[in-house]
Amino acid sequence: MTASAAMLDTVRSEVDRSLRRFLDRQRPLVSAPELTPLVSATEDFLSGGKRLRPAFCYWGWRGAGGGDDPAFFTAAASLELLQASALAHDDVMDASDLRRGMPSAHRRFQAIHEKAGWHGSAEQFGEGAAILLGNLLLVWSGEMWRTSGLPPASLAAAQPVYDYMRTELMCGQYLDLLEQAHGENTFESALRVALFKSGKYSVEHPLRLGLVLAAQSLEPWIDRLCEGYGRNVGIAFQLRDDILGVFGDPAETGKPAGDDLREGKRTMLIARTLAAASPEQALQVRLTLGDPGLDAEGVDRLRGVIRETGALGACEEMIKNYLEDALNSLDDAPITPEARSALADLAVAATSRRT
Repeated sequence: MTASAAMLDTVRSEVDRSLRRFLDRQRPLVSAPELTPLVSATEDFLSGGKRLRPAFCYWGWRGAGGGDDPAFFTAAASLELLQASALAHDDVMDASDLRRGMPSAHRRFQAIHEKAGWHGSAEQFGEGAAILLGNLLLVWSGEMWRTSGLPPASLAAAQPVYDYMRTELMCGQYLDLLEQAHGENTFESALRVALFKSGKYSVEHPLRLGLVLAAQSLEPWIDRLCEGYGRNVGIAFQLRDDILGVFGDPAETGKPAGDDLREGKRTMLIARTLAAASPEQALQVRLTLGDPGLDAEGVDRLRGVIRETGALGACEEMIKNYLEDALNSLDDAPITPEARSALADLAVAATSRRT
């Protein structure tokens, strides 16, 4: 195990510990028996995960001279609450049944309604409860960040970054909905969604947060590093996620095979497929993409078209190029050698997940 891999395990452990402490503090506020499902859903949503966002934040912090302050891990762990909030909302918008191999939040609450035999629509209840859960997690992410215990000067310097990150995340989610509603997408629009929906808040902004928390100011070199490294890794990260959404192993992704095809996701993979497809292939994609009843045979047919048009290979090449640009941007960055090495390893890990 490399030193950075060992440190990633440490970051994961510290983040998990911080999340448990925070939830223990919140428990008295949601102690009514009727609220137990909210707490249980939160705990399940926060279990597992690679904790990549806190890891990027950590190596920004260390790269700019930050030490092993427990308060830092609390601040970084708030990114996991933000991520959980986005996932709860995302699953409602995509009508996803599973998340990390478990029922998505809205399906979980729907099942509670059905089992109890309550009045009204179980599906509507599930969606409403999941939206409220996502809102609660969003509120808690801000509270955990604000009460982390880091010096006021550090939090004040990084607060605009934190606020902007959350704004961009919501705008990215809307852009994703918009792409599906339009029904056709260009390379440019697919790339914009990849950047704003995931790329920035998964890599670029967590890295910037760590750097600014340690430096207590947003220096020009920080923006250059976050754009050159963070933005490129973030786009490559989302492109890999798009490939996993079509070709991923359900045992690894926690979602049914080809789920993004049933949801009609207008990703770079689909944009490149349609751009290179024959009229017959394009018709097949347009007729079946977004069909919630798409069976395994239909998924295989669409996968075949994606491969035959060269779209899969093209996206793999894009990932390779973005990764290379990101690694090159580390060469002259004024960060510690340890952080430079760790960020290089993290970039490879984030963009090379298994399909």
